[in-house]
Amino acid sequence: MLTYENWQEPIIDFQVDDMYKAALEVLQWSYQEYGDEIVYACSFGIEGIVLIDLISKVKPNATIVFLDTDVHFKETYETINKVKEKYPQLNIVMKKPALTLEQQATQHGDELWKSNPNKCCDIRKIKPLHEALSGKKAWISGLRREQSPTRQQTNFLNRDDKFKSIKVCPLIHWTWKDVWRYVSKHSLPYNPLHDQGYPSIGCEHCTKPAFTMEDLRSGRWQGSGKTECGLHE
Repeated sequence: MLTYENWQEPIIDFQVDDMYKAALEVLQWSYQEYGDEIVYACSFGIEGIVLIDLISKVKPNATIVFLDTDVHFKETYETINKVKEKYPQLNIVMKKPALTLEQQATQHGDELWKSNPNKCCDIRKIKPLHEALSGKKAWISGLRREQSPTRQQTNFLNRDDKFKSIKVCPLIHWTWKDVWRYVSKHSLPYNPLHDQGYPSIGCEHCTKPAFTMEDLRSGRWQGSGKTECGLHE
């Protein structure tokens, strides 16, 4: 089994086919390799919807972890409920932070996402994912190379130093158009905010409509100089 501890550059040659661009093959290999020792950390954005559908074909009862920061858009929670209805066998875990919003405000001040967004992400996303991945060998992410300059070097299999894990990224060769074609072709439920100018959807306080389609994450943390929540740095 390929693990963080015995990592070597993978010699697995996944075939980038026209239909799935290797995503289905990568997922089949991943669940064969790791079984229940792999989880998918899903934000339930449009890429997540594609991955959930593909995962359901490979492992219908897979574990999907959603980092429930308590400050997501109501549309995001509604989308999760629709996904639960469509894929009832999936084990969707709503992972909350150790601190409630009230406790966070008491310890760090009101609206921490404004005064110190990195700290807020650490409390409400990074630490919960550390907990969710405890004892697991690998996790799946919906990163695509096209999404931003910081993601252009992402591979199918990655040694993740932050979480001491193997990070599997099946969609690295998918384009924005590929994602939407798949969702449309299979009539999949998705977050309606995508139709309102939000290509990348995070927490409500830190997400605005994107002002450029050349950078699909330009609506995240606008004006702060911040480009990532820290999960993929």
